[in-house]
Amino acid sequence: MEPPSGPARRRCAPSNRLLLAASLLTFWPLPTTAQLTIEVVPPLAAEGSNVLLLAHNVTENPLGYTWYTGDRVENQQLIASYRPDTNVTTKGPAHSGRETLYPNGTLLIQHVTQKDTGSYTLLILKNDLQNERQPGYLHVHPVLPTPVITSNNSKPWEHEDTVVLTCGPETQNTSYIWWINDQSLPNSTRLELSEDKRTLTVFNVTRKDTGPYVCEARNPVSVRRSDPFTLQVLYPVARPSLQASNTTVAEHEGPVVLTCLTNETGVSIRWFFEGQSLLLTRGMTLSLDNSTLTIDPVSRKDNGDYQCEVSNRGNSSKSDPLRLHVKYKPTSESSSDLSTGAVVGIVIGAVAGVAALIAALVYFLYIRETRRATDQRDLTEHKSSDHNHSPHTLPSHGRAPRDMAPPRPHKPGSREMAELPGALSSSYLLPPPASVMDADISYGQGHSDSSPEKVNEVEYSSVNFNAQELKKKATSASPSPTHTETIYSEVKKQ
Repeated sequence: MEPPSGPARRRCAPSNRLLLAASLLTFWPLPTTAQLTIEVVPPLAAEGSNVLLLAHNVTENPLGYTWYTGDRVENQQLIASYRPDTNVTTKGPAHSGRETLYPNGTLLIQHVTQKDTGSYTLLILKNDLQNERQPGYLHVHPVLPTPVITSNNSKPWEHEDTVVLTCGPETQNTSYIWWINDQSLPNSTRLELSEDKRTLTVFNVTRKDTGPYVCEARNPVSVRRSDPFTLQVLYPVARPSLQASNTTVAEHEGPVVLTCLTNETGVSIRWFFEGQSLLLTRGMTLSLDNSTLTIDPVSRKDNGDYQCEVSNRGNSSKSDPLRLHVKYKPTSESSSDLSTGAVVGIVIGAVAGVAALIAALVYFLYIRETRRATDQRDLTEHKSSDHNHSPHTLPSHGRAPRDMAPPRPHKPGSREMAELPGALSSSYLLPPPASVMDADISYGQGHSDSSPEKVNEVEYSSVNFNAQELKKKATSASPSPTHTETIYSEVKKQ
């Protein structure tokens, strides 16, 4: 009798299926749900840029998305929420107007500022009414401004002063790098950087430390370099020397080249003539750096002492004078050339002479008028006295006393003019001069005493005048005492 085989095969089938399932579970992992993540794009957000908070591995067909500021899910921190079934977005209290929520759960923030730095939380409501929450972090970096180098001493003296250079402004999460003469800082005991490398100290500066210096500021989103900064290191300027191609030259010849020699660098040069700042005249030219003065042709006015001066921001120094001799032939024009002082002296002398002459003339006229007035007064007084007291005047048509002597003759040229003799047979007429100021005419009769018994009657007439004015015009001497002279006499013998 055969044992049944079918049923036996049917009884072992279920056990084989379990073994197969177990092996499949062991070597074939079951699918798992991916975890929700938040990505910030771009990862280094610069101030003023737009930033996306991307949601990855979002569950399918969620009931809604909600974004909050910070780590907590609170209504006051709600930015916005979105419901896919109604396609409606609701803004919350924390919405600034720059946020946009997309249907896939991504949040856009435009024109981010440093105040936007911080945590953001995404809350998803799934179909099974379970909530899934994932935070994200946004860091907004400032865009650095162009740095500026400042110094505590703008004009340090060589070998004496210490200079501190600062790169500003100061910002967080910023590193600083220094450059000198377009190279990294050399290793030197006179150079020292602060801990944050924002400050550079230069001890006992020398003229080789003038620079230029540049500082560079860096953060994750920007790199900026300052403008070059140069130190003005002061130092004593050595005296320059003056050299001439020729110190003696004839007029209208040339050229004469004057050169200012100095070993200093970074200095300015000035020229002086006769101790005054040189004014360029016709024929004078300077080189671009003012170190050379060329005179061509040479004029006699170029004769004199020349100096050059070199200077920096701290001090200056002049060369010794160098004299240029210009030979020329004197001419009438050149001999007549006078300095301003001489011309002024001549003018002043001429004015003074004219003033003195005018004063003398006024004085002369004043004296003359005074004397004329005095003479007129004296003449008037004399006329009155002469009529009343003259011994030679007789009453009109009267007779002369017996004891009256004839007129006394006078020498020619004497002060008084002679009267005519007392007894003449004819008449003598002397015309009075034109300068006679006044005349006194007397008429009378006299008696001749030639005989005691015979009386001769004599008719006479005489003219008296003041001779002082005639005397003054003739001699210009001081006036003599006033008196009356008889210059005309007519005697008729009866």
